[in-house]
Amino acid sequence: MQNSKLEWEEAKDVKKDIQKILKVLRFPHIKSSRVFCFRTRGSKSRSYARIWAMPKIFQRALSIESAYVIEVLSKHYDKLDEDNRKKILIHELLHIPKNFSGALLPHRSRSRHLGSLASKLFKEYKNSL
Repeated sequence: MQNSKLEWEEAKDVKKDIQKILKVLRFPHIKSSRVFCFRTRGSKSRSYARIWAMPKIFQRALSIESAYVIEVLSKHYDKLDEDNRKKILIHELLHIPKNFSGALLPHRSRSRHLGSLASKLFKEYKNSL
């Protein structure tokens, strides 16, 4: 079995898409400058994308403000059309809480279902263009 190496690279195209989404859908609580985007190659994950948070304890220990990393997995994400890519990025942004604390919101809670909210916001995004 060949051992594939996991590689990350900055994803400037994803960052531009995020900035456009934030502008169109107006997520005022998200600090674009503190959202970083990377593309991963060599991952075994079946995900298209994932979001990583900087927990409070690390923020305090390193004296930094909260930040998020949106990682797209090249193997799956790069094969998608533009619409599905945007829908996935909206989904990942919905994991960021209103207080931009460094925590992550779950897919489901009593009052919301992230998947259906992402679909609704994607339609809103498309209609605004």
